[in-house]
Amino acid sequence: MIIGITGGSGCGKTTALMAVSDLGGLVLDCDEIYHQLLETSPALLDAISRRFSGVVNEGRLDRKALGNMVFHDPEALLDLNRIAHGAVREEVQKRLSSWDGPLAAIDAIALFEGGLSGLCQKTVAISAPLESRVCRLIAREGISRDYALARIGAQKPDSYFRALCDDTLENLGTREEFYQQALNLFQRYLQYPIV
Repeated sequence: MIIGITGGSGCGKTTALMAVSDLGGLVLDCDEIYHQLLETSPALLDAISRRFSGVVNEGRLDRKALGNMVFHDPEALLDLNRIAHGAVREEVQKRLSSWDGPLAAIDAIALFEGGLSGLCQKTVAISAPLESRVCRLIAREGISRDYALARIGAQKPDSYFRALCDDTLENLGTREEFYQQALNLFQRYLQYPIV
């Protein structure tokens, strides 16, 4: 079974992924995979270099130069996303094809836009109250309250994910309570006891 876990920053995706890991599942973090590929995949760097000249030197990506190229250029950002999503999708498919465990989870904030939805048999949207999300972002990333609110405000609303997901977890309690809620959900999917 493959579960896509999605939702905006501060919604509890990490907690849900930890639950999958504790069940012996494979956890695939799309952002982490992308950054790993930037270090290990000549094909990805070549694709970026062909579209954005001068940002790859001696096999290394100049992230600041690339960021400056796409920051105020929506078309360039869209092109970069297409390149990144293609590479991540291929890597996710490769890892899933060699996985023989009972459960895999994809940290899929870009699940639908990135073309990964076809990999998921179940998708779990995770929502949380606004104040809880703000507090989590501040604690985790050390940013200001205003910046945390701006980050959350720029994301898709929970209703977007709810409309596309088979199940929705709502993080209304403590970290421990939500962790147990996620474990219970995955246990129902797996239909075997948690050990």
